Amino acid sequence: MTRTVSPEQLRNLIAKRAELAILDVREEGVSARRRLFYSSVAPVGRLGLQISRLVPRTGTPVVLVDTDGEYTTRAAELLARWGYTDVAILAGGVEGWARAGFEIFTGTNVPGKAFGEVIEHRLQTPNIDARALKARQDAGEDLVVLDSRPFGEFNTMNIPGGIDCAGAELVYRALAAAPSPDTLIVVNCAGRTRSILGAQSLINAGVPNPVAALTGGSMSWLLEGLTLEHGQLRTAPRPDAATLQQAQTLAAAAARRANVSIVGRDTLARLERESDTHALYRFDVRDPLEYEAGHPAGWRSAPGGQLVQATDEYVGTLHARVVLRDDDGVRARMTGSWLKQLGYLDVYVLDDAASAELVAEQYEAGAEPRAVRPHGARTRCIEADQLARLLKEEKAQVVDVDSSLAFRRSHVEGAVFIAASALRARLGEVASKGDVVLTSTDGLLAGVVAAELTDTFPGIAALIGGTQRWHALGLPQASGDAGNLTGDDDAWYSPYHAETSRVGEQMEAYLAWELQLVAQVERDAIASIDVLDFDTATAALSRERLAAKR
Repeated sequence: MTRTVSPEQLRNLIAKRAELAILDVREEGVSARRRLFYSSVAPVGRLGLQISRLVPRTGTPVVLVDTDGEYTTRAAELLARWGYTDVAILAGGVEGWARAGFEIFTGTNVPGKAFGEVIEHRLQTPNIDARALKARQDAGEDLVVLDSRPFGEFNTMNIPGGIDCAGAELVYRALAAAPSPDTLIVVNCAGRTRSILGAQSLINAGVPNPVAALTGGSMSWLLEGLTLEHGQLRTAPRPDAATLQQAQTLAAAAARRANVSIVGRDTLARLERESDTHALYRFDVRDPLEYEAGHPAGWRSAPGGQLVQATDEYVGTLHARVVLRDDDGVRARMTGSWLKQLGYLDVYVLDDAASAELVAEQYEAGAEPRAVRPHGARTRCIEADQLARLLKEEKAQVVDVDSSLAFRRSHVEGAVFIAASALRARLGEVASKGDVVLTSTDGLLAGVVAAELTDTFPGIAALIGGTQRWHALGLPQASGDAGNLTGDDDAWYSPYHAETSRVGEQMEAYLAWELQLVAQVERDAIASIDVLDFDTATAALSRERLAAKR
């Protein structure tokens, strides 16, 4: 039987600042309603796909969390099967934590978002509101809007005239994107966090330009009744040799100020040798497309801005060792300067020569491999044409287990949606309608879930190639929420996903939630955030520029 830890014991473990993984094994949407600050979401239904990435060392102390005992026993059994040796369950789950008088948080990526709010609160990051930005644009002021989100988010919607320059790309590309040192650089995201961290990155680096964060990002823009652009392709240019050298100098100074360790091959080799006794994560922080074009073998892709804002999605182990690399001497150093301030990671940056040597010796290309922990059973697969025939004959029921938001956009005609973690309990509701066939975007999750359920439902199958192959073949599809049996349990729905009549209300609530995180963190008194003031001239320059033209 898996041992339990009390809320008080878990809080003491966190306070020790030793290696520890806190895994919330509920679905993301459920976790977002009531959660612990330092937990990483690893739904039990997806655990086989996520555990190797979140917690690579099987000896890491792991504490499992759910609401009140509904999933943790099952998760503990799976981890034991996969060789994890130090697993405990939080007694009473999240509700027990609350009953003990400890702080309950809501939302997703809470450590990163709270970090951004604390940064703004303590450093007073210069900002500009939507109306003021629009007025300056209309007046033809010398400014550039840099969108700090990944390209896919930018392409969906952006501030008019904005240019995509995601996260860690800012110090690398901003000087090339700004026409002159007098150009005002405004950094935006969808809400607040990445706007703040992006603007503060430029300030910490000491760029010569005035800088401001767009208050409330594109949400505030919409709340002011302004319109966004859609489908834009604009991307900030890469720097020329002289501009790159300037960016490298700024990034190196920021890394030194944050006391980031710059290491060579010998230190990397030592950390790799010790990875059986101390968790190690190796991240390539460049753009994902650069990563796919080529990277050192075994390194994971983690674009720097996303790694800082959503650290809990990449690193499930508190006080682990994290090694970063790039090929330009800018992005890894700036990312490292932020991760150090989070206060719960041991951060290293691979020096430029060592990084180049590593690529020369251990080069590979393509997307990041996906490690899967086996369930021990063979997955029965079915081809799309065979499933189409069974559906036509009303002899099968398709169950989508991947994403309710993707299901809303498009799904196999006649399919129902059940969140993966709930499937074992809910499958009986649809099993009477014929052969049960699971599907997910690419079929991988469906195959993993089908393998786990084979003992209970021996006839269960997975659609090979998943929903994307079904769509590519032009087979019947539908859209909408009809057939969604578990609502938004599987995912956090942003204000942009709300019903049209409630979008404004939801945006205001979300921005208010971000603003109150500072007070919550102070009440909780467990976060190890270590804010540094880089004391560059950029902050004062930015405030002067914003004040002069109000």
